[in-house]
Amino acid sequence: MHKIAFLSLGSNVGDRVANLKGAIERIRSLGEVIATSSIYETEPVEFLVQPWFLNCVVKLDTDKMPKQLLASILSIEKEMGRHRRQKKGPRTIDIDILLFGKSVVETQGLTIPHISMHERRFVLEPMSEIAPDVRHPVLKQRMQSLLEKLPAGQVVKRLS
Repeated sequence: MHKIAFLSLGSNVGDRVANLKGAIERIRSLGEVIATSSIYETEPVEFLVQPWFLNCVVKLDTDKMPKQLLASILSIEKEMGRHRRQKKGPRTIDIDILLFGKSVVETQGLTIPHISMHERRFVLEPMSEIAPDVRHPVLKQRMQSLLEKLPAGQVVKRLS
């Protein structure tokens, strides 16, 4: 059974563009990448004393179940040199599951929809670019509407 998942990718260590592109290539092994947003340069959130990020969102058609997808994503992060030394700290690659179809998942280590996606401009800008009419399964609002409701702040600049 195939589902559409949306993944958020971020990198602020090393060659950020190469890290995003490398992650997207590896994600292709998990299903069909249907769409990829532009790349956005974004200021850090929460832990501010670190380099700026490059972020994008990928739309993936996959036959994996949520926990299988998470395990595969964690494997990709590890393969690409991700070390979880500091919460919200610098990283070569970060891949989060934003949405998985219309599913709502709350288990140890996995919450879908992503718990903070509706508060993060660095997620909603690229998400709205490729899926403005997709609805948040809990909030029941379109991605574009969630983006428009965000307060000013969180610098997000489209690069490509």
